[in-house]
Amino acid sequence: MKLCGTQASYQIVPEGIDSIDLEAVGSAIEAEGYEVGVRSRLCWTFTEPCIMTLFPSGKLMVRTEDKELATTVAERHVEVWIHA
Repeated sequence: MKLCGTQASYQIVPEGIDSIDLEAVGSAIEAEGYEVGVRSRLCWTFTEPCIMTLFPSGKLMVRTEDKELATTVAERHVEVWIHA
């Protein structure tokens, strides 16, 4: 997890992943209660409890000022969601 620009954005890039099945990973995130905003071949966006953007490369951008929440999201992404 890497802080991006401001104190309210984090970039999560899973190691060893070049691409993902965006539909499968996006659906796994949605199944955990995140509301989907945009659902396209370029990215999926999610809201509540933080704003997230998922890319086909597997990268996940997380916007929140809560570092603990960002850390929890990062752990779910690399340990669970990315393997959906």
